[in-house]
Amino acid sequence: MKRTTLYEEHLKLNAKMVEFAGWEMPVTYKGLIEEHKNVRTNVGLFDVSHMGEVFVRGSQALQTLQWLTTNDVSILSEGQAQYSLLPNPDGGIVDDIIVYCLKPNAEYLVCVNASNADKDFAWMKQNNKGAEIVNESQLWSQIAVQGPKAPQLLEKIFGTKVNDLASFHCAYFSYQGSRVLIAATGYTGEKGAEIFVPHVCAVPLWQELLKKGEPLGVQAIGLGARDTLRLEMKYSLYGHEITDETNPIEAGLGWVVKLNKGDFIGRQKILEQKEKGISKKLIGFRLLDKGIPRQGYKLFSEEGQEIGIVTSGTMSPSLDEPIGIGYVMENLSKVDSRFLVEIRKRQVLAQVVKTPFLQK
Repeated sequence: MKRTTLYEEHLKLNAKMVEFAGWEMPVTYKGLIEEHKNVRTNVGLFDVSHMGEVFVRGSQALQTLQWLTTNDVSILSEGQAQYSLLPNPDGGIVDDIIVYCLKPNAEYLVCVNASNADKDFAWMKQNNKGAEIVNESQLWSQIAVQGPKAPQLLEKIFGTKVNDLASFHCAYFSYQGSRVLIAATGYTGEKGAEIFVPHVCAVPLWQELLKKGEPLGVQAIGLGARDTLRLEMKYSLYGHEITDETNPIEAGLGWVVKLNKGDFIGRQKILEQKEKGISKKLIGFRLLDKGIPRQGYKLFSEEGQEIGIVTSGTMSPSLDEPIGIGYVMENLSKVDSRFLVEIRKRQVLAQVVKTPFLQK
């Protein structure tokens, strides 16, 4: 298994390490619930160095990304970012990504999921329209600083200008003589940033964030709480809510598909799906009885018809109730609709709710 530059730091904090996407990563330090709640109330640090960084450069960079992605990259100014998808010819999703504009028409950073880093890079190279596409994942560490007190912690290290960054904007800052890229993005629904740093900076930055964050209640946060935090916001996770077979419209991601921007991979298939209408839809639900929904559990109508499947589920630490995300038949997707979740051969009543589950 691969290890991040911060591996020894995790061991110092008595992290429980697990395999994730080929990496040995911390799943918890002090416990999932405590870590989760600390991000919601104070500030948490995440080692997300397993994520992939692919740079797209050159005079054909924009043209290439317009072909490769569903969103409209041409609207990005320097320092802006956008959530997007890499579609396949069938209208499915190769991966969900964030595109950062470092220099319009000339240089972009595409942050990809750890489990898909090699696949995405190969896909981008295969469908290149003349850009220079370089996988620099092995050169970068990445630390996410998330929580209501994240702006205070970031300011202590990078100065007041760091908090001038609006959501989905990024800028270069200096740290110990190295250039680091700070992006006002994240996967928790909280304030904060994701910091792309050369490996040489990762350990000192991590240690300084922990030290200067002590008065703010900073904690290191593992993959366990990262998952429950994103689930409360109904953020999709690749391999759960979205896959190579998932259409963006049924996944509720039509807002990042710009069908009027010009041609792109899978455009016609996605357009056909939109015009035809969807038969299933991704929804958020809560259980009305005891139990915890998990990925793969089947969903049934109250009349006994199988109507869908759970993609993610947990006992929400913030709401103290069992919640889940799943696909159901379109006619049962409206808020307050009820259905049954099959949990270990018993069926538990559930109700579609407005999402995100946690209204920020």
